[in-house]
Amino acid sequence: MVKKSILQRNLRRVRLHDQYKERRRRLKSIINNRSLSIGERFAAQNKLIKDLPRDSSQIRIRNRCVLTGRPRGVHRKFGLCRIVLRDLCSFGKIPGVTKSSW
Repeated sequence: MVKKSILQRNLRRVRLHDQYKERRRRLKSIINNRSLSIGERFAAQNKLIKDLPRDSSQIRIRNRCVLTGRPRGVHRKFGLCRIVLRDLCSFGKIPGVTKSSW
């Protein structure tokens, strides 16, 4: 198991991302709009850097296993790491998933 503080940090980042998602998207569209003047785009970029928290960026969210908190080898569809996914599949706990053999 991973430390609880690391899980809480990641959950805080998810909440911050959800809170500032629309505002960040609007500022990014202004920054990438070539028809606006350089000054307006630069002001939007400064606002993005200075006003929004760093942890509100989506890139800072770590995809973790929901059962163990393991950060690597996480299957996006199930939200589980490969080890837990294999165990649950072998016991038949995940419906529709079967072991393939050929």
